[in-house]
Amino acid sequence: MIHPTAIVDKNAQIAGDVEIGPYCIIEGGAQIGAGSRLESHVVVQGNTVLGTGCTVSPFASLGGPPQDIGYKYEPTRVVIGNNNTIKEYVTINRGTAKGGGVTEIGDNNFIMAYAHIAHDCKVGSNIIMANGATLAGHVEVSDFVIFSGLCAVHQFCRVGKYAFISGLTGIPKDVPPFVIAAGDRAKLYGLNLVGLERRNFSKEEITKLKKAYRILFRSALPLKTSLKIIREELDGDNIAYLMEFIESSTRGICR
Repeated sequence: MIHPTAIVDKNAQIAGDVEIGPYCIIEGGAQIGAGSRLESHVVVQGNTVLGTGCTVSPFASLGGPPQDIGYKYEPTRVVIGNNNTIKEYVTINRGTAKGGGVTEIGDNNFIMAYAHIAHDCKVGSNIIMANGATLAGHVEVSDFVIFSGLCAVHQFCRVGKYAFISGLTGIPKDVPPFVIAAGDRAKLYGLNLVGLERRNFSKEEITKLKKAYRILFRSALPLKTSLKIIREELDGDNIAYLMEFIESSTRGICR
């Protein structure tokens, strides 16, 4: 199911039912899983793995060289999971030797037009990136995050699970899980309540997270004191994850 105008290197590994549309270019070293479909004009470069059941729209570029002046064409990779939708003009760059050598993307993500995922990013699953959302190099994104249009994340930042990033937002530091971040230099605007309810968080879980948020971000207490109070008064997996995320931050967190 390869269109006659497509160019597919003989060393590429293509599952039998993959659809490759007009004018696609698939380089040697690429691996494309069963049930995936490249609509047209898609370029897959280098050692790029595209999982099963993915759909890639016209003019997307997967596995291109990283935009890093220190890159010397080392044999690095992109690994993309299953059931991802990658829309028009999306760019996903392969890793760098100094950054671990691989850009990783999980499953069931919806990546809209003109979004960019830079070298050495680690992107989880069930993530939505709206048009023009941009991740700089070495960014880590946990599951169920939503990026609105034209937002940008600074290199080496992390974004925690279930966070919502508003449109036109610049992320200079880590965004804790479960929150809404907005602004040209992001500030926090409460919990992502709509997102948590849609993901079937219980009222008890949300109540605990609300209390933790108030202690962390709405009191005048020092961060260490806030964390101590939360540890003494609240429990549960979500609270533990929130605490671990904040305590392990190296760039600092948006407040």
